[in-house]
Amino acid sequence: MWVARRVLSSVAHSRQYAGDSSLFRRPRPGSSSDMELRYLQCTCCWRSRIPVAGIESLNTTISTACEEEDNNDEHTAPLDACYTSEQRDAILMLLNNASLTELAGVKLLRGRKSVNIVDYRSKHGPFKTLESVVNVPLLKHKSAVVVFESILNPVKKKKVRIQLAKFIRPEVDRSWLEDANSIVSLVCATNRIAWAHMGRGMTVMEWQYLDCPNFLKGTYMASAYLHDVSAVVSLLPSADFYIIEKPSISVQNTALFPVMAHMRTVEAMLFALLEPRNFPQDTNIPPRVLNMMRTAVGRHFGLMVGESRTSGAQIVRRLMTESVTQKMPRINFPPELLVKYRNWFQMSSRRGGGEELCDALLQALAFYELLSESSA
Repeated sequence: MWVARRVLSSVAHSRQYAGDSSLFRRPRPGSSSDMELRYLQCTCCWRSRIPVAGIESLNTTISTACEEEDNNDEHTAPLDACYTSEQRDAILMLLNNASLTELAGVKLLRGRKSVNIVDYRSKHGPFKTLESVVNVPLLKHKSAVVVFESILNPVKKKKVRIQLAKFIRPEVDRSWLEDANSIVSLVCATNRIAWAHMGRGMTVMEWQYLDCPNFLKGTYMASAYLHDVSAVVSLLPSADFYIIEKPSISVQNTALFPVMAHMRTVEAMLFALLEPRNFPQDTNIPPRVLNMMRTAVGRHFGLMVGESRTSGAQIVRRLMTESVTQKMPRINFPPELLVKYRNWFQMSSRRGGGEELCDALLQALAFYELLSESSA
């Protein structure tokens, strides 16, 4: 429907031309034409301005303009016709079978769109054509094309090489770590020390903890600390490297200063007792005791919430289950350890030492996996 967009500026002006066709004006002084052209615009789109040349051509001009607008809004071809049969099958295969996490990895499908795809599949069944994808809320023609192209040509993320210095202290030559046959991962708590002995074949050879009754008893008696730490060291198996967890306690948090002092004391004693007594100052001999950043292990397993680390018990339970159910598990556990600790990491379990055992195991696994990633 077409209406005039240019209106008269005053009531007096409109009265001057009363009785004339609303589509035309009388010529201004000095104009040679009998009628002055006015402009019309379509009320549907408000984009087309058409000069009115005469009543006889008005209907033809309007119908032609509207037909052009309608043609511009139509798709030139169905979506299925734009792809080969192999491409259609690949796109539909992913959209019909991918989980929410897998869909979120496709461009434009993060958030609500991936949820809408899963909801649509559950209500209407699998997608049979590419054209049917535009029926999903928030996923119209242009968005669907971007999604299809992202499925057919996924962007490969560049693998960032990890620097050893970001999670291992002091810095050591990579070749020394790669030649190690086994490590012992140690985690110190306020009243116990836990450790996990793991070989390069990702097999757990020993996994236990020892309570230290003299820790944090109001005084930091060196002799008492030495007694408890020495008891732990006497039980540790022989290994190429001893990896001690480096806690992420801030020195600016004065409330946790006693805990930080305790951790540093235990850490220093472990370094002193585990390192050879007459360690030569030779750069060709690697240090045997190393620190590993607690935050690096947390980020590796997705356990960080802000700057805090959550429990890894659920991950350890899954690793123990996979060692029995999968042919190529991430970690191999001896049957006796599975029997010993099978109920230790349940949500309802209140067993002391469970969290420290989890942390020691995850630190050993993260050490080997981060070392492998950094050398890839």
